[in-house]
Amino acid sequence: MTADLVQDSWNRIDAWLREHAPRTFATLQPPAGDEEIVAAQEELGVTFPPDLVASLLRHNGAVDGAEAFRFSTNDRLLGVSGILGDTGFMRGVAQDLDEEEAEHYWHHGYVKFGSYGATSDGLVIDCRTGRDSFGAIGRFFDETGTSFGQADSLGGYLAELAGQLERGQDGGVVTFNGRLFWESAMSARPEWGSADDPLPAPDKRLPELNLSCSPTDLLHASYLDGFEELGALLAVLPREQVAEAARKQLRRLAVETGLNKYPEVKSALDALERGEAPPRLNQTDPLALRLRAVLVQANTHRDVTRRWAAEKMAHGIWGSPYRSVYESAGIRSRLTVDWRADLHADLGNPPLPPIPDDRFWGTLRNPAIDSSWYAAQYTLDQD
Repeated sequence: MTADLVQDSWNRIDAWLREHAPRTFATLQPPAGDEEIVAAQEELGVTFPPDLVASLLRHNGAVDGAEAFRFSTNDRLLGVSGILGDTGFMRGVAQDLDEEEAEHYWHHGYVKFGSYGATSDGLVIDCRTGRDSFGAIGRFFDETGTSFGQADSLGGYLAELAGQLERGQDGGVVTFNGRLFWESAMSARPEWGSADDPLPAPDKRLPELNLSCSPTDLLHASYLDGFEELGALLAVLPREQVAEAARKQLRRLAVETGLNKYPEVKSALDALERGEAPPRLNQTDPLALRLRAVLVQANTHRDVTRRWAAEKMAHGIWGSPYRSVYESAGIRSRLTVDWRADLHADLGNPPLPPIPDDRFWGTLRNPAIDSSWYAAQYTLDQD
């Protein structure tokens, strides 16, 4: 019966992905063969629970890469070869543990079917027959070992996953450019501060802003690389188009963090949107005094997001538009799951390029972006 639940759950997952995240759906592999599954069990010396067999007979893992299908834990679905490789690696790590230690860290009867990739973390299924825990789903962490409680069976785990997808953003689901992401925004903090708060005196001791910013500052390509296809788009669009998006992103950030209520901030952003060059800033300028006062208040309220926004506001107004977009979008990614769609809209919704690779950055010729490291690596690869 649980094998039937696996098939029903994959039917729901596949249908949802086809409609909402076709690029992610395309990474799911065809079924594994019966002989391949039997051989894997013999090699590992375990019996796969029926749910794991049923799942492998539906999808033999997902192709690795940025677009890969991942569980809500951000672990990529493994096929037979990945199960063998990751499970074998963990056995090597845990080979000197006694039975009690192995129970809590990694037991010979555990099999990994989901891999985080950057570390050895991942999803685990208990393959110890004759135990009530046979088929239970857990997760392994490098630091703490294996803990169970995610689900009693893979069928149940997949059914819960299907429900999360169908709930959309309420289930932590985000889609963009045909891809599936698992994200959630920070809970909104209680509002504090007033537009009528008086400015501090110029000689009051306050933390200083970093005003060492210039429109000609270079942004390292690695920062944009983290934005994937949006980063590649930013790197090739005309500077004026990026600057327009930077202004819009900065306004969104000011509104979302409550900074827009202050007249000094709003006036500066209004002038920026009118295309007026900002006056030279110093630590006792009204805008700087306002932002410095916000830093103190944010520390008092333990509001790290608004503190970051105040710190980066000067960079957005006086600095490089590429840096401004990177910093604004980075902070906004903590505030809203729609940050990618917002940034794409602010850029004018042009067609998105593929996810960039090192060759893209190595051959990039944008004087505002420092891609020298990638260029050197690309040159080495060509030799």
